Amino acid sequence: MEWENQTYLEEFFLKGLSGYPGLEHLFFVLILIMYAVILVGNGTLIIIIIFDSHLHTPMYFFLGNLSFLDICFTTSSIPFTLVSFLSERKTISFLGCAVQMFLGLAMGTTECVLLGMMAFDRYVAICNPLRYPLIMSKSSYVTMATGSWFSGVANSAVQTAFVMRLPFCGNVIDHFLCEILAVMKMACTDISGNEFIMLVATTLFTLMPLLLIVISYSLIISSILNIRSAEGRSKAFSTCSAHFTVVIIFYGTILFMYMKPKSKDKLGTDDLDATDKLISMFYGVMTPLMNPLIYSLRNKDVKEAIKNLKQRLLGK
Repeated sequence: MEWENQTYLEEFFLKGLSGYPGLEHLFFVLILIMYAVILVGNGTLIIIIIFDSHLHTPMYFFLGNLSFLDICFTTSSIPFTLVSFLSERKTISFLGCAVQMFLGLAMGTTECVLLGMMAFDRYVAICNPLRYPLIMSKSSYVTMATGSWFSGVANSAVQTAFVMRLPFCGNVIDHFLCEILAVMKMACTDISGNEFIMLVATTLFTLMPLLLIVISYSLIISSILNIRSAEGRSKAFSTCSAHFTVVIIFYGTILFMYMKPKSKDKLGTDDLDATDKLISMFYGVMTPLMNPLIYSLRNKDVKEAIKNLKQRLLGK
């Protein structure tokens, strides 16, 4: 059959925003600035968490992992996207596409699970403060973080392997990157098996962490409302408000991308395609950009750590 000769492709063409050259130049500048802020913001958080002994706690250990994850996630895609914006020939090798898909899916899955672990940490801290040192011991939170990374890598390895083994009818990907759904749309064979694997993975690594977050914050809110003093309630809310804001941004975007009605995908209009791509860009850039800003602006410990770091640097 004809598609059998097209199974082994040497490269893919990325359509991106090729129909909107003016937008490509505009987004090149915007994304370049955002990427610089992401590197500086998340890098600064990691440095502060490492060198400030007051932040050597489970919550900030998870936050350091989240910042490192955001740097890896954006670095796996943004530099390539920036280059493609300025290139007339927007191509990526078959192997490069597989690597890009693997890294993006691994980082996204890891972040879903990690946010769930962070919600559980906040639940224990607020609802079971006396048992917090026992439950969230070093061995516990290190295992939880390691499990998050392992889940992301394992899920991505399985899904990427199955997708890249598909026979493809063409080699034009209607996206900025080798995003798994965009690549699957080019398959010349039944992809129901891939869709089933994706459904199972979404349930385990996206919806289950989301359920854990919902249950944790339901119990947290119930516990906070039972606190008699206004000052106590305010202090309790402040310890989890930053994480809750990050969860809303992250999950709000990802659920809109992957769980919108299928009928909208069949319209096939250029405007809809451009909108989907811009939403994908928001998910890939805005969330890592907002994380350090949210945690630094709404966290007294981080503000104090930044102040101490400045004093050390100026003192030297």
